[in-house]
Amino acid sequence: MNTRLSTIGLIVSCLIPVCTCWHACLSSVQAEEPTLVRMLVIAGPCSHPPGTHEAQAGARLLKACLESTTNTATIEATVATQWPQEESELNDIASIIFIGDRFPPENMENPDKIKADLTKLMDRGCGMVCVHYATGLQAQHVTEDGDHPLLRWIGGYFATGCKHHKSIARVCTVTLTPADSDHPVLRGWKEFTMDDEPYWNNYFGKDGPAENVTELVTSMLPADNPKQETLVWAVDRTDGGRGVGAVVPHYFQNWRNEDLRKMILNAICWTAKIEIPADGVDTPQPDLAAFKPGSVVPNPKR
Repeated sequence: MNTRLSTIGLIVSCLIPVCTCWHACLSSVQAEEPTLVRMLVIAGPCSHPPGTHEAQAGARLLKACLESTTNTATIEATVATQWPQEESELNDIASIIFIGDRFPPENMENPDKIKADLTKLMDRGCGMVCVHYATGLQAQHVTEDGDHPLLRWIGGYFATGCKHHKSIARVCTVTLTPADSDHPVLRGWKEFTMDDEPYWNNYFGKDGPAENVTELVTSMLPADNPKQETLVWAVDRTDGGRGVGAVVPHYFQNWRNEDLRKMILNAICWTAKIEIPADGVDTPQPDLAAFKPGSVVPNPKR
């Protein structure tokens, strides 16, 4: 009997290290499983002609690009044309991307509730990116001195039809130059030129950009009287979140430009606190027609 017990004890003592090693290996594998980062792309109302803005097609394109990144965390992006009705749908969103004519919450049903929900999200450190006209606010959206939560959420905005400030929008040939900085949004892309409708003389507050706002991309505008203007900027918010405003692209066809795409995708991933690779966020070249815009290219003017 004692011999049998000794044999069993010997077997158990041999198995314990094996089980411990197996458990450690399993824990290591589980720890290395990719973390899913969830994002929400809101396509707001859009009344621009085919080939321009294309908010819904642009939202679908951003979803596809984010979910097909080849060198970042695993991303799941949801596209919506209405604000989620259940707060649970927003619980684990890492960043919200807005695209549309003006800041979409101001054009959607029940803007006060949406901004209240956004306040909660931003207070917990959720990111925000506004693309092109989604950076825009009008006089009815802001106080007399131009205050609006967007000023803190992304650091600035395109003031259109406002009394306190007048930003400028003009179709032209524009060169986008990255700042002399090591900011992650600037990784992997170079200066590029395209025909578009950039916004400049954007509003960053009555005293200019806050200390936590960083100029990322500039251009010399307008061509007939150029001075350096900020077209893309970032904010490290005091709540721990991050925001970016980018006032391009106007033309849907410009999403073909790899440098433009990388700049915007870097910005989105940075606001979601995803590590940006040294070469920037990589995605396959998209087939723009697959996202069903009204038109890939704008209709020629008559």
